[in-house]
Amino acid sequence: MAEHTSHQNDQAQTLRSMSKGQNGNSPGKGFATRVFSITSGKGGVGKTAMVANTAVLLAKMGKRVLILDADLGLANIDVVFGLAPKYNLNHFFSGDFDLETIMVEGPQGIKILPAGSGVQRFTRLDTEQKMRLLEALDSMHGEFDIVLIDTEAGISENVTYFNTAAQDILVVTTPEPTAITDAYALMKLLSTQYHEKHFNLIVNFVKNEDEALDVYKKLTMVANRYLDISIDFLGSVPTDKQMIDSIRQQKVIVELFPQSKTSQAFEAMARTIIEEPQNLEPKGSVQFFWKRLLDFGHK
Repeated sequence: MAEHTSHQNDQAQTLRSMSKGQNGNSPGKGFATRVFSITSGKGGVGKTAMVANTAVLLAKMGKRVLILDADLGLANIDVVFGLAPKYNLNHFFSGDFDLETIMVEGPQGIKILPAGSGVQRFTRLDTEQKMRLLEALDSMHGEFDIVLIDTEAGISENVTYFNTAAQDILVVTTPEPTAITDAYALMKLLSTQYHEKHFNLIVNFVKNEDEALDVYKKLTMVANRYLDISIDFLGSVPTDKQMIDSIRQQKVIVELFPQSKTSQAFEAMARTIIEEPQNLEPKGSVQFFWKRLLDFGHK
């Protein structure tokens, strides 16, 4: 059994190394705020729980973390943490309050920019609203090490905006055929229409690592045939009844059941995110902290 587990870990490490090359940079060297969008082509794949648990672990590892809830019509990151924020991003886009005013604190000191729920008005941001958010976040560049954007599911205009504005894109899927198909559709759209070339894959609700690697291989095989993109395997999370229990209690599983296999999987993923080589090349002008990246790249 131990040999089998070791073999699976070796497989995962090999897949993560593909398309990146090895880099000896250690965390903390060459600081610039890193922005990750966590996204999915289909709802119900556990994306928000992925964001919440990863954020808590990154904070435990000493990182200053901000979560931006970008599901502007059906927000729920605050629900996962059992919070009841007084204000949300709707108030920011309406011009009522700035980001600092609506920001709330979650477990381990993580900061959260909550979104509203049941309001259709901001489910499609206009250009002015996008730029206001871009500039407001850019003014906070020294306050956070990592920003996690929890996008809505699907391929709406808001989804494509937040993914293209992020530095790294993390696509969450499950072994279900519909989830795999929708994950591919999202990557295809971002690649062909928005020129995104690199994606990270997380496979949730798996029976074992081999099932996750099978999903990864299917997606890379189709992507290699039809798209000019690279996909890195970031990790997988097993199906776990304790995850349902934690959601019902409005607490993250990594704090309720820290020794569970699921918590260990989240921890491995958080460490991988920290150890990922940092790309200091801005993708374009419509990117969070792009000015900071330009400044840093010339130092």
